[in-house]
Amino acid sequence: MILPKTNRLTPEQLATVTDIVTEFGCKIQPIIGAVRTIYAIVGDERDELMINRLEGLDYIERIDRIQSPFKLMDRRSDLSTHRIQLGGVTLGEELLVIAGACTIDPKNPNYFYETAHAVKEAGAHVIRGGVWKPRTNPYTFQGDVKSLDILMEASRRTGLPVDTEVMEESHIQLALDAGVHSLQVGARNALNYSLLRSIGRAIAQKNTCVLLKRSIHMGPLNEFISAAEYIAAFGNPNVILCPRGTTPTLDGYRNHPDESITPLLKEKTWAPVVVDPSHSVGKANYVPAAALAAVAYGADGLCIESHVEPAKGIGDDPKQSITPDVLKKTIAQAKALWALQRG
Repeated sequence: MILPKTNRLTPEQLATVTDIVTEFGCKIQPIIGAVRTIYAIVGDERDELMINRLEGLDYIERIDRIQSPFKLMDRRSDLSTHRIQLGGVTLGEELLVIAGACTIDPKNPNYFYETAHAVKEAGAHVIRGGVWKPRTNPYTFQGDVKSLDILMEASRRTGLPVDTEVMEESHIQLALDAGVHSLQVGARNALNYSLLRSIGRAIAQKNTCVLLKRSIHMGPLNEFISAAEYIAAFGNPNVILCPRGTTPTLDGYRNHPDESITPLLKEKTWAPVVVDPSHSVGKANYVPAAALAAVAYGADGLCIESHVEPAKGIGDDPKQSITPDVLKKTIAQAKALWALQRG
């Protein structure tokens, strides 16, 4: 990983650096941060002659070699100072709250508009809403592209950014063209490396964020972080890790709650952690406690399902969405706990 002396290399300097690494079978991937750009060497960076030639350039401050399966996401990388901003929040400096309906009902858009306003009033910074939905049963509602217009109208009405899940390559460009601010990768696609690469290419040089859910199967932490590396390797490091419960399930809960991995992730990566307690426990009355547990473990944010009338929602809303009143109370308690931890 190349760190220049200035905020970024000039085109001429970048051309020289690229020529050098190309001789050794590598290439350069600029990673644009909020303050400075660093340059990842993609390929085998162990050749001492290549490193010596790069270090000999008077505009290069240093070359860092990270011996890790995820060189960009590693907490020792030069991206360790990178900060992700979403919904007016700088993650790590304030508790981020993403909230909204599991699934947007295209036949009843007012439910989503009302929910969007209600979660904003409750203190959420980002609206979540499912346009396309992965379903175990092929005969259940799979989502509707018409819901994308409803999602973006809710964003316009509230002034809040939105987060929605993309399941295939065609969804990515539709979401970006519509103006979606955060693309969500669900648990079933968390190890779909082709999709992760496509997302990385599509958001390169953009401010778009990605909320990456942990795989539905209990994969190792390195596997989770490496999935984020697939996205960041194309130049946009705005990847947020989202534990959301795994298998095997725990009796009484939808999944096996995994908010406790938060401090373990933070030992390995600089990436912010936003926990989804709704899918973790799967029942509305358990969600507030699960949310507070996530904050106690050091989460940087929460992604919570909420609906103005959960019983009239579709998808997972009837069983695991909390009302905006409960959301407001949960956010207040979570912020108090956040402040207590950092006081």
